[in-house]
Formats: sequence, structure tokens, C-alpha cells
Amino acid sequence: MALLKIKLPFQKRVRLAQGLWLLSWVAMFSGAVTFAVGILLKTELIRREEVMHNNDIHIVPNLLMVVGLASVGINICAGKVCQDSLDTSRFPRWKTVLIPFFCVSLFFTTMLLIAMALSYILQPSLEESLKLGLKNGIRFYKDTDTPGRCFQKETIDRLQMEFQCCGNSNYRDWFEVQWVNNRYLDFTSNEVKEQHKEASSSHALPGALFSLSSRVRSNVDGRYLVDGVPFSCCNPASPRPCIQYQLLDNTAHYNYEHQTEELNLHGRGCCQALLNHYRGLMNTIGPGVLSVFLMQMSVLLGLRYLQTSMQAVGQENMEVETEGYILEKGVKETVKELKEEMSRFFQGQVDAAPPAAQPKAEPEKAAMPAS
Repeated sequence: MALLKIKLPFQKRVRLAQGLWLLSWVAMFSGAVTFAVGILLKTELIRREEVMHNNDIHIVPNLLMVVGLASVGINICAGKVCQDSLDTSRFPRWKTVLIPFFCVSLFFTTMLLIAMALSYILQPSLEESLKLGLKNGIRFYKDTDTPGRCFQKETIDRLQMEFQCCGNSNYRDWFEVQWVNNRYLDFTSNEVKEQHKEASSSHALPGALFSLSSRVRSNVDGRYLVDGVPFSCCNPASPRPCIQYQLLDNTAHYNYEHQTEELNLHGRGCCQALLNHYRGLMNTIGPGVLSVFLMQMSVLLGLRYLQTSMQAVGQENMEVETEGYILEKGVKETVKELKEEMSRFFQGQVDAAPPAAQPKAEPEKAAMPAS
């Protein structure tokens, strides 16, 4: 028994073909938008790839671009089929092509759902990639003389200013790395020398607050650590001039107490800022891709009804009433037939294979007569 069979008189077939023709052009435009969205997301990811540890998330825009282009081609062909279905002399040329066309179309339409699912599934991976990438970016901030890292400082500074963030998790991440290049440190200066000496003497300094500052600024593995941040962490909306250095020393600034006062630095970390940015993009893309998927499926289902209803139409009588259906038989029968056809296909491939060459038997030696 045919699946979802309906009767389609001539007038209904005409309206179906006209409606599908219009819907296919709308779906083609949606496919072009999907391709453009994929390019947009790909561009945004490439712009920040220096602060990403891996490129796993790039599969989402890659899929969107491929499926968007495929959707444009599929819907152009669908529109042509709808147009030719009104002419019995032109439609027969599509009969041998439509079954492979449906298979290819269903494959790419399913990829839309996969792209939408991956945009949500890969978000934890994106967060981990940003954490590790930003951690390395902050660590290499000072390497302005190192090939391959010389633009890392500019990247981080522009990132912190654009997204109004500071550090990986917060501004304290800058206390754990040397972010000033040795080229700009005067090692003959008493201040720099003291920074290197405080590692061994910080335990003898009185006062918990001063000891904390000394611990942060102490020399670890030959690094010059300070309780300060780059200029790009400064919040321009703060009424107070930016305090970049000695952030943990209350005595270094007038009317300042870092434990209670809201610092004039950006409060959120860059990992969270970037994650919110990309999540916003992908959470917007998800429902859009789902709507394109539903539209594309509507085109394919309508086209299937149009194809099956046109099989019984002859060139002599165009206005005859016909029946359209999704599957000629039920789902179980169709799956069973597909399995049998695949089995016959693979069995034919095995039978067509040339037999393995048998080793030649050695000729038996004639028995020697007894003397």
C-alpha cells in the first residue's frame, strides 16, 4: 500500500507545480543566506584563530557553506522540474534523473540538521579551545621580537579593547606572566633589581598585604612579574584615571583600596566575552538553519508528489486525475526491498570478480620399473 497517497486532479497538479516553483525560489534564496551566514561565521572564527587552541568549531561554517551552495543548486533544479511538469513533452526527460536527485537532495538536507546540531554540541569544545588559546596568547604577549608571535600583543590588545575584557578569566591572569619584553626592562634599575630579590625575601616582609604584592611580583623562573595589566584593560567609562600598576598595593595610590573599590579595569575575562559572542551567533544560526531545513523538506515532499502523480499522465490526456504518494509501498516493504537490492548488488560484484589463480600441480614422476 502506498504511503500518504492523495488524489491529484489536473487543477491541483497545476497549483502544486506553481506553488512549488515559488517555494523553490524562496528556498534557493534561503540557501544563499545560509551560505552567507557560513562565510560570516568562518570570518569571525578566522579573525580570532590566534587565541584558539584548535579549529574543531570550523566544521560548522564549512558545513553551512557547502550545504548552502548545494541548496541553491537543488532548488534551481526543483524549479525547472516544476516548470516542465506542465508540459508533457518536456517532463519525461526528468523521469530517470529524479530518483538520484532525491537521494542527493535528502543527503544535503540532512546535513543542515547535522550543522545545526554541531553548532550546539561543539560549544563546550569551543570554550576549552578559547581557554587554552587565550592562556597561550597572554603568555606570548611579550614576544614581539619572536617570529610567528610578533603580532600577539596587538591581537590581545585589540581583543581586550573591542570586547571590553581583561585577561583570560579576569585581570589577575596578567599577574602570573611576564608581559613586558626584556628589551624594555632596565636591569640596572633598582626597581627591577628589587623585583628579582623579593622572591627570596618576601617571607620576611611584614604585613599580609605587602607580602601578597611581593609574592605576585617575585621573580619566578627568571620572569619579571608585576601586579599590573596592559593599557588595553583600562575601562574608559571609569571616572578615575586608569591604575595599571601596583594594583594590590593600597599605599601606592591616594584614596585607594583594591579589596572594596571597583577597579577601573574591565571586569570580565576575555574567554567569557568571546564565548558569549560566538554562542550568540550560533544560537541565532540554529533556528535559522532549522527553518531552512523545514522549507527544503517541504520542497522535496511536494516535488515527490508531483513526480509520482505525473507518472500516469499521457501526452494525449493531460487532464486525467492521478494519484501521488511518498513511497510506492509501506516503510517496512520499502526498506526490505532496498536491503534485497543492495544484497543483489554486492552479490553481483562478488560474482563478477575474477577467480583466484590456482597453483599448478606438479606433474607426477613416472614410477621406475624394478630391476
